[in-house]
Amino acid sequence: MPDNNNDYTMYGAEFSLYSGKLRSYLRKKGIPFTERSPSVLTYRRFIVPRTGVRFIPVLHTPENAVLQDTTATIDALEPRFPERSVYPATPRQRLAALLLELYGDEWLLIPAMHYRWNFPQDNLPFVHQEFGDMAFPWFPKYIRRALGRRLGARFQDFVPRLGITEPMRPAIERSYQQLLAALDAHFAEHGFLFGGRPSIGDFGMIGPLYAHLYRDPFPGRMMREKAPNVAAWVERMMAPEPADGEFLSGDAIPETLWPVLTRMAREQVPVLVDTEWQLGEWRRNNPDTREIPRVLGENRFEIDGAVGRRMVLPHALWRWQRPRDYYQGLPAESRAAAADVARRLGLRVALGARPGCRVTRRDNRFIIET
Repeated sequence: MPDNNNDYTMYGAEFSLYSGKLRSYLRKKGIPFTERSPSVLTYRRFIVPRTGVRFIPVLHTPENAVLQDTTATIDALEPRFPERSVYPATPRQRLAALLLELYGDEWLLIPAMHYRWNFPQDNLPFVHQEFGDMAFPWFPKYIRRALGRRLGARFQDFVPRLGITEPMRPAIERSYQQLLAALDAHFAEHGFLFGGRPSIGDFGMIGPLYAHLYRDPFPGRMMREKAPNVAAWVERMMAPEPADGEFLSGDAIPETLWPVLTRMAREQVPVLVDTEWQLGEWRRNNPDTREIPRVLGENRFEIDGAVGRRMVLPHALWRWQRPRDYYQGLPAESRAAAADVARRLGLRVALGARPGCRVTRRDNRFIIET
């Protein structure tokens, strides 16, 4: 149960990408919570029995519910804590914020994993110790580090499957450093993506930009040296004080944010469109199966002129549906403003499409919606 009748309990870790997202959200919203580090015993005795999966973070509510997946958790909490909503009320900002949540949650995993695992001399002693300290806190430090190395190897195995291969590394690094430069210029003028308080887009992006790219030694030094305004934004996002400012007036999207949105549209959206096509093919070949595999073959992707192959991750479509559902559901008087964003990003067709398959979550698994 949570530590008291009023508090939430978050099971997460500082080095965990999505834990950073949820921790930041709880702090910026001023939601009382206690964080616990989940050991292997916590996984075995609580997390897996209550969620059916082995992912963190999870949030244990005062009502004894257990929430998993940060987007689903945020959407469950927003009606309970409606002050300072993380969803802009205006169409341009809200659509852009949903796109940036998707970008941070799903696509920035590529530079995050590259910079964590492909700079072993700088990062791995630190990362392995953190894995071991979380999972086996009762052992001596040197044993925790050795066991953390074994746990970390499971994550490291995913690196090439995400398309992070030797030929793609220079392009991944160029793209990320260009992103850092764009964000640094933006945060030189604005406290958050859309003004004076964080949006759902900020929370999507804080996960990779904090847990891997700020905290890990090699990319953390690079961020502080090359993009100090981004590092300052990370620190604001993780500070314990709630954020009580306002979004920019007039439904404004700052000019400094367009390079970030354009990069998202150019790099990520083609992969999402192809993933939808591949899910449709899988559905036609498996008409009686509703639970979607976590991986469906491979698809092509392009970053900064380099072309690679990566595993198809159909669960990303659940988040891709969010900006598209919002766009398609807008009344006529609001659609024109959102359509201007879609047009500028070259996404009017992609956002207006109605795919043959929809993805939904049930019991913390992704299934075909009927």
